[in-house]
Amino acid sequence: MKIELADAWNKMASRLESWLNNIIINLPNIIIAIIVFTIVIFLSKYISRLTLKLLSKSSLQKSMKNVIAKLISVLVILAGLFLVLGILDLSKTLNTILAGAGVAGLAVGLALQGALSNTFSGIVLSYIKQIKFGDWIESNDFEGEVVDIDLRAVTIRQPDNNLVYLPNKLVLENPIKNFSSTAQSRVILTCGVGYSSDLEFVRDLVKETISSNFDPVENKDNVIFLYSEFGDSSINFETRFWIDSTSALEVAKAKTEAMIYIKKAFDENNINIPFPIRTLDFPENFKLTKEQNEA
Repeated sequence: MKIELADAWNKMASRLESWLNNIIINLPNIIIAIIVFTIVIFLSKYISRLTLKLLSKSSLQKSMKNVIAKLISVLVILAGLFLVLGILDLSKTLNTILAGAGVAGLAVGLALQGALSNTFSGIVLSYIKQIKFGDWIESNDFEGEVVDIDLRAVTIRQPDNNLVYLPNKLVLENPIKNFSSTAQSRVILTCGVGYSSDLEFVRDLVKETISSNFDPVENKDNVIFLYSEFGDSSINFETRFWIDSTSALEVAKAKTEAMIYIKKAFDENNINIPFPIRTLDFPENFKLTKEQNEA
């Protein structure tokens, strides 16, 4: 037993001595490798900042610019790592890493098909001009302002200030309604007036009220006024006009202001906006018995 322990100790000491000798022999290469890798780290940061500066003049989304800068930084670090392995004469290790990276990349690609699909869709969304930061869009039954586009999702802020994260794949594969693609938005307001109202006067009053209270509407001829139907208790109409905004929130505010102005104008001119009522029409010879009256 003692002889076996002594042999084991001698082998371990011999191996440690061999390692120590290799370290001493390769010490200059190790120092050079450390210096090179440190330089590569600082170089990657500088190249990343330089890339952001060069991309600042492009039309890419901000998130896409950051992603490109980070990818270039990672590539620089990987190149430096391979250079360090070459300095340390670890070519076999380098080949092993490359082979393992290929197998691992294939396995990861199969496992992350959904994530990779979102990543590719995010790159595409960053290049197209139909959607960008600040746009008010509607997609996948959600509506709001685009506040971020990254490699996973499109983030929109809804009118109630809640954030919705839409996977890039869904946004790219489904229709997108962009309210910000034009400089103006149309406000549509419906209302009704009593059957005793002068319909021509109501039409002129509504058009004059809208045109005099909203700056983008130059004259009342630019206000569209249409009677839509004879309702149960009112004659219903619809009025349409434009405002200088692409935000759904601004459209809602303009609609609210228009309702206030129209109601005030109707009150000043004794025009009634009837609420639903039911009229009972009894025959002339209709009489109630005493028992029915008491009931």
